[in-house]
Amino acid sequence: MEEKLPEIIFASSDSSTSKRIRHQLDANRIRKLIPRVYTSNFSDDDEVIIDRNKWIIIGHLFPGAILSHRSALEGGPTPDGHIFLTYKQSKNVKYPGLTVHLLSGPSATDQDMDFISDLKISSNGRRYLENLQRVRDRGSVSKALDRSIIEDRLDSICRIRGEDQLNQLREEARILAKELDMEEEFQRLTSIISAILTTHPADELESPLAKARAQGQPYDPHRLALFDILFRELQQTTLPCLLTTQYSEHEGINFAFFDAYFSNYIEGTVFELEEAREIIFERQKVQQRPTDAHDILSTFLIVSNPNEMNQLSQDYESYQNLLQSRHLTIMDMRPEKAPGRFKLKTNRAGMTHFVEPAQVKGTLLKGWEMMQGLSDPLSRAIFQMFLVSEVHPFDDGNGRIARIMMNAELEQAGLQKIMIPTVYREDYLLALQALSRSQRPDPLVKMLIRVQQFSSEISFENWEVAVNDLTRCKAFEESNDARLVLLSEMSKTK
Repeated sequence: MEEKLPEIIFASSDSSTSKRIRHQLDANRIRKLIPRVYTSNFSDDDEVIIDRNKWIIIGHLFPGAILSHRSALEGGPTPDGHIFLTYKQSKNVKYPGLTVHLLSGPSATDQDMDFISDLKISSNGRRYLENLQRVRDRGSVSKALDRSIIEDRLDSICRIRGEDQLNQLREEARILAKELDMEEEFQRLTSIISAILTTHPADELESPLAKARAQGQPYDPHRLALFDILFRELQQTTLPCLLTTQYSEHEGINFAFFDAYFSNYIEGTVFELEEAREIIFERQKVQQRPTDAHDILSTFLIVSNPNEMNQLSQDYESYQNLLQSRHLTIMDMRPEKAPGRFKLKTNRAGMTHFVEPAQVKGTLLKGWEMMQGLSDPLSRAIFQMFLVSEVHPFDDGNGRIARIMMNAELEQAGLQKIMIPTVYREDYLLALQALSRSQRPDPLVKMLIRVQQFSSEISFENWEVAVNDLTRCKAFEESNDARLVLLSEMSKTK
């Protein structure tokens, strides 16, 4: 039985090893891959073999080289296969699918770390100094990342690990700068860090993310990416224009009741229908649950008030004030939830961690600015609801505020407002998760279009008729027991 050969075999100055390699070549058991490297793999493309074994190959051919510059920060080659190593000489070597850039530079320091196959990798401080070296534009791929990317990474350290970690990185780089003769690069690094920490002006920063932090408005870049996905979906989708039924004052009150009832039910504030009716219309006190009763009543007082729902936000400051004033109204009897004030601790729902407290204002601001680019009222309403829901700016009550802000957009435009019935709760939450976790905006858009149609078909001329229509649509049932049925769908099946 023949010996199974390794995938990668290196040439050797040893005569016996060289003889064995020639024999295996003659026997067609191996083939030449690149100079001084052979392979026993005859099926895969050279690029695939080299990529799979790149560290072993590079480490053998250039022992002691340091994975440096952008390759140290990115953890490997660029997308088009360029990798940068600090070595004892400068040279570019091209292999199938991989270009190795050897850069003559300082040898490894005590802080540089051992890496695979006789390679080393630049320490954290060194890699940032290397990426802030001045680079001549020679029309090819740069050894250093763009400065804005470096600023984003430093901002990320501050955002996720805190200011102490950023100061620790600066101190490490300060010591290394003398050893590596990179004092100029250190001055650039410390200027960036000082600006991010707001101890120096932000004028020289290039990254919008780092500038926002330096100006006291840090934002969550991952949420901004989600907002961009939704924005593009809404811009590319022709949405229906479902004008609102001209409700009488009585009909408007009935709609507001069911909107408030369902919106609180979604959040776990559960009352029997008649009990909720007594709370809202008769101001019945519920001795055992006074705060829950206040939640549903205060929600109703907002959504039933045309003057409140038609308040316009001319700028971000008035928009933020509107958010906070509505939250104060709803949560007024829950002082432990900081009514009207943005959260001080990170909140979560299941596996989703919402925006960090320090980034709430900046993320809301960026989202609000993006929303100004939407002209279609339903698009604005959908975006508005997702913006508040995804930022989750308050300790509690975020879902109710998000739906209020959505319906305010629709009311101001004369479009049909939306209520999310109990039976549609899971559809609603899953659609939010599809965008939040999987970057899929279409389920959210389709879900809200459907539930807007549902809302338009219910008659609110009197209590009994509304309850009957909602019952026929399965609106009061739990989502794991039934599915929402539209009245128009029932008529088609007859």
